[in-house]
Amino acid sequence: MKVATLYRIARAHPTLFGKTNLQQYRCFQPDFVPRDPKAKPTRYKYPDSYDPYGPRPPPSDKIVQLAEKIASLPPEERMQIGPALRDKVMHPKLQPIAVEGIDLGTPRAGSSKAEEKKAEKTTFDIKLEKFDAGAKLKVIKEIRSFTDLGLKEAKDLVEKVPVILKQQVTKDEANSIIEKIKAVGGVAVME
Repeated sequence: MKVATLYRIARAHPTLFGKTNLQQYRCFQPDFVPRDPKAKPTRYKYPDSYDPYGPRPPPSDKIVQLAEKIASLPPEERMQIGPALRDKVMHPKLQPIAVEGIDLGTPRAGSSKAEEKKAEKTTFDIKLEKFDAGAKLKVIKEIRSFTDLGLKEAKDLVEKVPVILKQQVTKDEANSIIEKIKAVGGVAVME
């Protein structure tokens, strides 16, 4: 056992027995170049803006005149340029991408009737409008059953009526919660 302990000590501290493993040190590796300690760090000059395609030549006079003509057109005619150019060059029509839950802003004046039809709402917020004074405790208990609020938070929430109880719930879940609140003496609505 003493030999094994002596061997472990020799492996752990190679300098004790005059044996060093110099290749472990960075300065003895062949590709290492020591840095001058007095040298200042290299400063690189970066461009103001990065253009991955490099410098571009200026547009020709023909293109500049065409851009000026397009800019001078009224908005109704400018909207017709895209479809007319696509038909002329025979590019395929781009298909609309389903963007559920993303606000795309107001619809344009030339949108089709399908886009004008309002999208059906899939998520709702539940708002507590009022409750009976005698049923306050029951309403607080019911609110705690479908939220992760503590007793104090639920009580504070109920005292701030009208208040939103839960957000982004499905229609079925919202209806079940409204029925439960109505059963204990409160009035809740979907928004």
